[in-house]
Amino acid sequence: MTRSVALHDAIAITCALLTALANGIGVTAQHIASTSSTHHERGWRFIYFLLRHPLWLVGWIAMGGSLLFQSLALHFAAMSLVQPLLVFELVLALVLRRVWLHQAVRTRAWTASLVTVVSLAIFLVATTRSSGPPAHVLRWFAPGAWCVGAVAVLVMAGLKGTPGRRAAFFGIATALLWALEAAYIKECTDVISRSGYAGLLTRWPFFAFIVCGVAGLVCEQTALHVGPLRSSQTAIVIVDPIVSVLLGAWIFGERLGVTWAWRLVAAAALAATLVSAWALIAAMPATMESSVGPPSLRG
Repeated sequence: MTRSVALHDAIAITCALLTALANGIGVTAQHIASTSSTHHERGWRFIYFLLRHPLWLVGWIAMGGSLLFQSLALHFAAMSLVQPLLVFELVLALVLRRVWLHQAVRTRAWTASLVTVVSLAIFLVATTRSSGPPAHVLRWFAPGAWCVGAVAVLVMAGLKGTPGRRAAFFGIATALLWALEAAYIKECTDVISRSGYAGLLTRWPFFAFIVCGVAGLVCEQTALHVGPLRSSQTAIVIVDPIVSVLLGAWIFGERLGVTWAWRLVAAAALAATLVSAWALIAAMPATMESSVGPPSLRG
């Protein structure tokens, strides 16, 4: 690994962790806001309620920072490196629950968070990222069509059922859209480096990113509102890294390692990360209710 590649990976890892922090703050703030309505507003009245809620706006600011950091991370490194690191959001969210909401956190939640961190570290050590030439436009069609079709089915399935089931379906739809959005972000940053911002406005991935981003936000906000955070967060955190690694290989020709042995180690570490992430979510407090009273800025 050359010094330049090592520096790029270091920048990408730092930006990915900052993305995870911003995501943790954003999801926590927006879930509190979206579930704090005492009159169960719907439609435009619910949107008006959210726009007036300070924590919902804090969540948007955090999500804006998340997009910036993720764009930088994806510019400097492969999707297969950046996206799995976003699982670290769960560990940071656990810290936020303890420090900000003063919630009592189980010992097994801290244990699961430790396993998550260790398995992520092993994944990073075992992974040697490599990619092929820039993706041809035809290589986008099949994965894009697959993701859009799957999202449509998931949204239809999430219109009915128990709150947990609906939140899970919309969470999986969000994960698929975010993984596809990450691919568009990576392509857009590459276009900017080659043609500048003016060139970006003449390329289709920029407009696809906007559409995908808006759809992802709608699905995420719906998932946060219709059911428990545990269901939606589990779906998003587990599905997003898997689909991102697959899309990275499918579209950009990324590989996790130079040999099959290292790829197996990386795959096992990623699997351990996702299992420990699931255990971490299961051990988290079921609600955002504070143990000592409402958090500051709660409207």
